[in-house]
Amino acid sequence: MTPAVLRAANLTVSFGSFQAVRDVGFEVREGELVVLLGANGAGKTTIFRTLSGLCRPDAGGHLEFAGRDLSALSPRAIVSAGLSHCPEGRKLFPALSVLTNLRLGAYLCRDREEVGRRLDRVLSLFPSLSTRTGDPAGTLSGGQQQMVAIGRALMAEPRILLLDEPSVSLAPKIVRQVLETVAAINRAGTMVLLAEQNAFAALEIAHRGYVLENGRVVLHGPAAELMHHDEVRRAYMGA
Repeated sequence: MTPAVLRAANLTVSFGSFQAVRDVGFEVREGELVVLLGANGAGKTTIFRTLSGLCRPDAGGHLEFAGRDLSALSPRAIVSAGLSHCPEGRKLFPALSVLTNLRLGAYLCRDREEVGRRLDRVLSLFPSLSTRTGDPAGTLSGGQQQMVAIGRALMAEPRILLLDEPSVSLAPKIVRQVLETVAAINRAGTMVLLAEQNAFAALEIAHRGYVLENGRVVLHGPAAELMHHDEVRRAYMGA
């Protein structure tokens, strides 16, 4: 079995007396695209914010990336180690240009030529952005803004891309385009941990998946098995 690069065990995250995530375990292995499925409030975003160092886990759990204890690292150190987070809602700077938004993702890189190389890669993935680099990000369509958000995360050259709900508020055709690009990013060598409510589309491109309910993992397995699992189909696919 391929070794896990990112692994969580007994992960609990609390806000006061409320446990948003409870005893969660999951892993991402070398080369994988893994999806976290769940409705709003299931704990997906809290997991991503904890992986990024924006939330801190409760004592007793274990969070490891490439052999290092993630809970001991700052957000900056986590990005430097190779974990990059594309948040739900895009979180762009709407008044700044597309180019500036993208370059902000490479803030740890001081090599101008290397930043240019990364930018060329992002624009090759999202060619529709090539003619909009000077435009304010807020003037783009929702789908193009999502492309900028993913591109900004890729500018850090991550080993694992954390992608939180990229299909929210997008038309079905655009969802398909975005997820096809996510699959291409994975095939090119970047591992992906994807949080999604659009279960069918996500499982089509994933290797494995975990189903979250009320902060707990209630089901996990190969994507093909989850796609045909009765509970998953009833809860997320209307079957």
